[in-house]
Amino acid sequence: MSLRALCFVLSVFATVEPVYAQGTPRSPVIRWGPNTVEWGFFDGSAKPILTIKSGDTVTVETPLAGSKEMQEMGLPEELIRPEMRELEAVTDRFGGANILVGPIFVEGADPGDVLEVRILDITPADTYGVNVFHPDHGALAKEFPYLRARAIPFDRDRTVAIAGPGIELPLHPFFGTMGVAPAAAVGRISDGPPGYYAGNLDNKDLVAGTTLYIPVQCKGALFSVGDGHAGQGDGEVDGTAIEAALSAKLQLKVRKDMKLSWPRAESPDFIMTMGFDRDLNIAAEMAVREMVDYLVAERHLSRDDAYMLCSMAVNLRVTQVVDGVKGMHALLPKNIFKQR
Repeated sequence: MSLRALCFVLSVFATVEPVYAQGTPRSPVIRWGPNTVEWGFFDGSAKPILTIKSGDTVTVETPLAGSKEMQEMGLPEELIRPEMRELEAVTDRFGGANILVGPIFVEGADPGDVLEVRILDITPADTYGVNVFHPDHGALAKEFPYLRARAIPFDRDRTVAIAGPGIELPLHPFFGTMGVAPAAAVGRISDGPPGYYAGNLDNKDLVAGTTLYIPVQCKGALFSVGDGHAGQGDGEVDGTAIEAALSAKLQLKVRKDMKLSWPRAESPDFIMTMGFDRDLNIAAEMAVREMVDYLVAERHLSRDDAYMLCSMAVNLRVTQVVDGVKGMHALLPKNIFKQR
């Protein structure tokens, strides 16, 4: 091994802490740092920071932002943690603004498989989050053509965010971005818009207890996660949620018994299908069509009956309207089915 390669391995192990218990699935801890993040992209040719077996759990800690970004927002100096300054060493940046932890190589994952991402637990890692809007970004960009940012303090004992005098929002942590890399032949892509690889979904319903299914595009899946949110409204209309550093436990499992073209999710209470397009109407059509396909394939309804059931029981939600490619998702309550 060359000296350069050895240094790379040692630097990765400085931020990836294996915590293995005998007789239980492996459960490494990945802490964000210059050697464990991808800044704004997914890349099918990227070297993984960690290789795990299907079914392993991983504890992932994701950052809010780098120090330079915090300074540009005009946020107080005391909010800039020393670790944020370390991220300035990351010069390989592309596409979107999100800092993702990864990629993680999952053994046995091949193109055409599905990666099952079980979100076991998510908690805010700091005592505050940030909301910011930028010029030329957001649902009302022409009306707010300037930069403004605010720190949003958390009362973690009461699990609320203080959004203003007398305004409290329940903490509702989730990852805005979870995705797999595209095929190596596709090359590097921005993490900004969501797509078939999942990515920047900004879906506030992907909370602890939810499982996300992503169609695998390259060997090992190369899963990355980040863009932590402590809360968000449907739409994420100014371009950001309560952006926050998060700590989460995820279980990654290869599903060779599933075939999907687009991401799908479920919780104990609902099935979720998704739609993505620059036109929100087309995104809605896609989410409904995906739900019809689910009901036909998994619940054995005719297409006519599936379409009717969607109208009677499925709730459509605006996922986000600010990522270029807009999102809609459809929620089907499981409790309407009285037998398998």
